[in-house]
Amino acid sequence: MTVINPFDFFIEEHAEEYPFEYSEELKQDLKPYLAIKESGPRLTEYLKGFDKSPRRTITFLIEANQKVQSDIGYSIRMEPGVQTCEESLERKSRSCRDTAWLLMQVLRHFGFATRFVSGYLIQLKPDQLSLDGPSGATEDFTDLHAWTEVYIPGAGWIGLDATSGLLASEGHIPLACTPLPSSAAPIDGTSSHPTASFEHTMKITRVHEDPRVTKPYTDKTWDRILKLGDQVEEDLIKNDVRLTMGGEPTFVSIDDQEGDEWNTAAVGPVKKRLSEELLGRLEQRFSNGALLHFGQGKWYPGEPLPRWAMTCLWRKDGEPIWKNEELIGSEEQEKQVSIDDAAQFAETLCDHLSVEPKWVNPAYEDVWNVINEEQKLPVNVDPKEFDLDKAEERAKLARSLERGVTEPTGFVLPLKRAWWQAEAKWASGPWPFRSPKLFLIPGDSPIGLRLPLDSLPNKHNPDDPRPDIYEVDPFEPRSSLPRYVELRNAVQQAALEMKSTKTEFQKAGDKTEGEGTEREPLTTSSGGPKDIVRTAMCIEPRDGQLFVFMPPTESLEDYLDLTTAIEETAEQLQTPVVLEGYLPPHDDRIELIKVTPDPGVIEVNVHPAKNWRDLVDITTSIYEEAHQCRLGTEKFQLDGRHAGTGGGNHIVMGGQTVADSPFLRRPDLLGSLLAYWNNHPSLSYLFSGLFVGPTCQAPRIDEGRRDAVYELQIALNLLKDIQNPQPWLVDRLFRHLAVDLTGNTHRAEFCIDKLYSPDSSTGRLGLVEFRAFEMPPHARMSLTQQLLLRALVARFWETPYDGQVIDWDTQLHDRFMLPHFLMTDFQDVIDDLKKSGYDFNYEWFLPHIDFRCQQIGTVEYDGLKLEIRQAIEPWYVLGEEAAGGGMTRFVDSSTERLEVKLTGGIPDRYIVTCNQRAVPLSPAGVVGESVGGVRFRAWKPPSCLHPTIPVHVPLVFDVVDT
Repeated sequence: MTVINPFDFFIEEHAEEYPFEYSEELKQDLKPYLAIKESGPRLTEYLKGFDKSPRRTITFLIEANQKVQSDIGYSIRMEPGVQTCEESLERKSRSCRDTAWLLMQVLRHFGFATRFVSGYLIQLKPDQLSLDGPSGATEDFTDLHAWTEVYIPGAGWIGLDATSGLLASEGHIPLACTPLPSSAAPIDGTSSHPTASFEHTMKITRVHEDPRVTKPYTDKTWDRILKLGDQVEEDLIKNDVRLTMGGEPTFVSIDDQEGDEWNTAAVGPVKKRLSEELLGRLEQRFSNGALLHFGQGKWYPGEPLPRWAMTCLWRKDGEPIWKNEELIGSEEQEKQVSIDDAAQFAETLCDHLSVEPKWVNPAYEDVWNVINEEQKLPVNVDPKEFDLDKAEERAKLARSLERGVTEPTGFVLPLKRAWWQAEAKWASGPWPFRSPKLFLIPGDSPIGLRLPLDSLPNKHNPDDPRPDIYEVDPFEPRSSLPRYVELRNAVQQAALEMKSTKTEFQKAGDKTEGEGTEREPLTTSSGGPKDIVRTAMCIEPRDGQLFVFMPPTESLEDYLDLTTAIEETAEQLQTPVVLEGYLPPHDDRIELIKVTPDPGVIEVNVHPAKNWRDLVDITTSIYEEAHQCRLGTEKFQLDGRHAGTGGGNHIVMGGQTVADSPFLRRPDLLGSLLAYWNNHPSLSYLFSGLFVGPTCQAPRIDEGRRDAVYELQIALNLLKDIQNPQPWLVDRLFRHLAVDLTGNTHRAEFCIDKLYSPDSSTGRLGLVEFRAFEMPPHARMSLTQQLLLRALVARFWETPYDGQVIDWDTQLHDRFMLPHFLMTDFQDVIDDLKKSGYDFNYEWFLPHIDFRCQQIGTVEYDGLKLEIRQAIEPWYVLGEEAAGGGMTRFVDSSTERLEVKLTGGIPDRYIVTCNQRAVPLSPAGVVGESVGGVRFRAWKPPSCLHPTIPVHVPLVFDVVDT
């Protein structure tokens, strides 16, 4: 069976609204189907309960069908015949045939022509179980069934199944359609006493299954894919490639596909809650003793606040980072934290870090700024009252007033590992400012983001290039991390040593009020500029929870030392905490999963897989856990077309350590991939999202500068001539080619800004990001894509690709936007892999092809076959326009493209027209086949190219015999 859309019909204009009248000629044809056979008192009374107000015809029919389904209970009735409407309404119970008859009579009373349908109802076992209700049949099942059909001008006979309250679909197989139920009886007559016994059975056998997004492969096919993955893995191990693969799958809500946060906005009312739930599930699935970090994500121009970022970190050696999950704060925690709790936490934490509590600084809101902002408000506005519709600045002010300005907002502890000491311990010190108190930068972000760092004393030598934090070279070898128990013992020992001596901070309680609260002047010997610790940890009570803002650290060991001290403090005080601020520096000894918001989606940065089976487990688990959180991988366009999430599913390749990265050890590997992708555009467009072209998120190299292909060939030739190439060469050779039109290295099909960037250590991670991959709707479709990449890496590692790069010129978009040429080119890729010993099957990618370039329909007539398929259309980025207080650039997505393929037609005799215009057809490479494209305006936005061109839909195709 093929899934059908029960709403795929048009209604004639005069019948679009209820009530309507059939034409006189049609009434004669429909006379038997309009005859009212029952008008009993119960039915008459029942008809009064229907809403007969004018509205869309299909809406009226759906509501009537649902009302009958909900009012009359269902029961299996073995007696022959059909109940009268009076009997069904009296008993409030019926079989399918009784309900079909009741609905027929109800609709006839309202002027609709109806007929009784007897046939089979086929129910197949669902590919996915339901999250919030019955999942349907547990196995393929069929039985006799009855339902109603109603005649609508233009649409024809429409099936209504009052047993389920739904429209009839592909599972409803009609056998007889009659004006009366008695006419649909299969056997009529009499019989004598039988001398033989009879029996009947109904059974379903699946003789063929089309691939679909809920089940792209049969179990047998999937086993073949897994075995091929094992073969590729064996070659990768044999050749010492050391390849790892990660990715950034994106998800959307399955309950609210119309909300801004699931289409355009980065943040919204539900996205953060679902992300927390997903992160919790992934933590339980993959990690042991993980640390949860809730920090700041990206901050783009025009967005009022930074985006949040949730991260789960765990150690590869199996040791926990954070052991007691009950000490991780949440909105549901019982203990509501106050500023006094924060002060006690800061003092106790100092003991565990062996620093003096006297250096803890209370942090205050800038009272003069708050007063100034409050005075700007209208006299009749209460600044403490705000809602989501008010401006963000008003909301910030209201939250500042709620916190108050006379008591501290939180506490700041200057903190840094004193690496210059013989025994490197944590060091603190004074933070001298001109004012007697530490006043925060105005805002409502965490106080760690609002520290007045510019007010600290300047360094003695302003030209001193040495940073406050020294980044560790990613190539530097790492030793084993200390065990968790060793870290806990160390902080406990530090606390015991601190308790043996009473510090000045602890004696402050014996001083007179106000004594010791004045800050030491800048000129005192206690804090010269060279002694200033310029990084700090912040402790802040916020929304009833205690937040600890982590400072930047130079090494993972330092970060683990801090988190262990925080957990020890939280356990001693029985105060849950939420960690925010800085993440630890990149280190191959830990794994992490990050959940962040992107426009319209939730993005998950997964940890890299070390081998094929590990990749299968990670990818499958991510999809499963997201599904349990009611997050999906697909959307639907306004015209009903199936589409991806709209977010990327960028695949990332690298090594277990930076030094292991195959792209740094063999720079020719990246060169092979760049050249092969250039020569096979199907790899760029077949797995991409709707937005492709020069200004998309992942443009090809040849979609940028006109001479890019020429320059790429030069770079590839230079790479061949270099003996013993160094890691930095791969960056220098390709960095300025793998860019978009503006020179952005991140917005490119091959993103290498984290491969070997000279800018910082975080840019030298040995990673290559493949950005032209959209989120496929099924985990197995994603894994098949990833297996394709792994096989190409294995092939080019063993035999580098040395083909001359092709300058496609205008053919790139004129030819490879059409599915036929995409499929032909991709078949060449599959053939290349077969020659390399990897037995890929072209049919494995049919789900990807049908998802990317959906078939709209086919028609056959007199030996001719016309097929219409969705093609790819690059969207044009328009010029700058003023919007929202700034400048923005809209995308013209109003144009679309279709592919027209004619099979069996003689080119000189037959032509295909679209809206009476001839479609230019070209030979398809197969005798008797020709193919062409139709570019048309599907809708008309306020801002678009060529605004005088009208909308072209509906499109009418004709095959003309000349």
